[in-house]
Amino acid sequence: MIDLYSWATPNGHKIHILLEELGLPYRVHGVNIGRGEQFAPDFLAISPNNKIPALVDADGPDGQPLSVFESGAILLYLAEKTGRFLGTGPRARIATLEWLMWQMGSIGPMLGQAHHFRQYAPQKIDYAIDRYTHEAHRLYGVLDRRLASQPYLAGPDYTIADIATFPWCRSAANQGIAWSEFPHAKRWFDAIAARPAVQRGVQVLADARPPEMDATAREHLFGRTQYQRR
Repeated sequence: MIDLYSWATPNGHKIHILLEELGLPYRVHGVNIGRGEQFAPDFLAISPNNKIPALVDADGPDGQPLSVFESGAILLYLAEKTGRFLGTGPRARIATLEWLMWQMGSIGPMLGQAHHFRQYAPQKIDYAIDRYTHEAHRLYGVLDRRLASQPYLAGPDYTIADIATFPWCRSAANQGIAWSEFPHAKRWFDAIAARPAVQRGVQVLADARPPEMDATAREHLFGRTQYQRR
């Protein structure tokens, strides 16, 4: 059994989707990041960077429990554990890792900043909005060009690179993106969204997440609380 500690965010949904695709048995434990549960000592013991998701696999590589934090590391761990969603052959595996790292280093951080300054920042800062909205457009352009000649990011196979990237694109409008500008990326997005395991994955913890962010959540997510040494 895998115990998953997560929340209904793009990074959380990556792992929800992969576990549903793999059909592995898992228990999900909600970590309400708007209430500061990510700072609890028990959670920090498995996720020292106080970020979701993290998991504990009772059946680790040596048959002993293993904890893993950081969404990219979890995707790789589960894919290697099962031998699935890494692409077929060494070249496809390298392509999968390239595009997974692209998601981790660019799509996640930059689209997250675009979303933050467009939707959540208490002051509208034109420079920040323009910078990250333009970068979001550039990244969607990279995605669109890549998908113009093949069905998925690493080639013909659906891999963890696609699973990692897809949840960040679910809020394209809030990032200032019009799908009509990126038809190849939209085709890819729709194909993934139609997968039953993906539909189940994005519903994990969705009902637990409040529809609106209150002052307490803003403080835990964006205020000084997150910067305290623990």
